[in-house]
Amino acid sequence: MADARGPDPASTDPTPGDARSHYDRMLAGAPYIADHPRIVEEQAHAHRLMEAYNASHAADSTTRTRILRLLLGTLGDDVVVRAPLFVDYGSHLSIGDRTFVNFGLMALDVAPIVIGADCQIGPNVQLLTPIHPVEPAPRRDKWEQAEPITLGDNVWLGGGVIVLPGVTVGEDSVVGAGAVVTRDVPPGVVAVGNPARVVRSL
Repeated sequence: MADARGPDPASTDPTPGDARSHYDRMLAGAPYIADHPRIVEEQAHAHRLMEAYNASHAADSTTRTRILRLLLGTLGDDVVVRAPLFVDYGSHLSIGDRTFVNFGLMALDVAPIVIGADCQIGPNVQLLTPIHPVEPAPRRDKWEQAEPITLGDNVWLGGGVIVLPGVTVGEDSVVGAGAVVTRDVPPGVVAVGNPARVVRSL
């Protein structure tokens, strides 16, 4: 029943009849509301580790690596991640061998985010998997979902690049600073602009 806060969330459920918990819906990429106790617990755990990482000293690589291995789903060898790092869960983020991540990566990993090996991630890059409804009623009721992001091996994202939900950037490709990547980028190209478009092959 509706109250002063607006419609009953059950009445705006985009998938009525789905008996799964909101946590299981989230993991499956289906619409969900982020109020399940396990969601709250996992986010709190990630944020404690994230805060510890961001407060750690850059010269203490042993401590930083230990925290990242506790925080992330997968951490390759010889990875450098400059603080600050911002995540939702951390456990849905994987970073491949020898990848360098500059200051201020925001990886909203509601859905899986996979960063390949030998990637270069510029400062203040945003990898955004969440999607909110365009329709006002389900958005007011806090429904959301997410789609994964994948960066192939040897991808370079320039400073301030924003990658939107569901996007794959193919191996060896370069995305110019400030670009907004709204659709897949094929392997071995340079893409720039908003929305990002391919300007040449490599």
